[in-house]
Amino acid sequence: MPIYGGGIKSELCTPTGAALLKHFATRFGDMPVMRTSAIGYGMGKKDFTAANCVRALIGDTEDSGDTIAELCCNLDDMTAEAIAFAEEQLFAAGALDVYTVSAQMKKSRPGVLLCVMCREEDRDAMVGLIFRHTTTLGVRENISRRHRLSRAVESVQTDFGAVRKKVSTGYGVTREKYEYEDIASIAKARGLSLEEVMAHISKRK
Repeated sequence: MPIYGGGIKSELCTPTGAALLKHFATRFGDMPVMRTSAIGYGMGKKDFTAANCVRALIGDTEDSGDTIAELCCNLDDMTAEAIAFAEEQLFAAGALDVYTVSAQMKKSRPGVLLCVMCREEDRDAMVGLIFRHTTTLGVRENISRRHRLSRAVESVQTDFGAVRKKVSTGYGVTREKYEYEDIASIAKARGLSLEEVMAHISKRK
């Protein structure tokens, strides 16, 4: 569990309290924006320079954010095929996203900026894969807070059969998108274009 130091020279968390936190907490970080339904306080008996109390809140939040690591490096001596292979290995190891951006290196050499988004707990493994599968001599790291829409997959019955639909919600926004692989499979089997399949499904909603 993450810990921090402070100016109060006394025990602020008992071993029992630490065990409860370890058991019940799924992650640690800043409190998200939330609508509280209950708030409870527990007051201690010792006098500190700060209020000796603990507060617990129960509420609902649409914030499904988490903390991620962004790993970047510059490459100017790798082929496109080698970079593509490195991307495949990073995705296979659990990277959330891997992408490249064209960059101009020293002496005006054309190069590539490789960026890898991953969970903090996967950071060391990803750094090792970057060094193993690329020619970079250094990897830069940025820790970022990521905010996401809640995502779910629904099965929709159509004249073509069941089609999966991705539904994303949160922050007052709802987005829907049919699964490309399902639409493409129908288009190939029926001799239709993607647009024709989408138009037919949308018309039958």
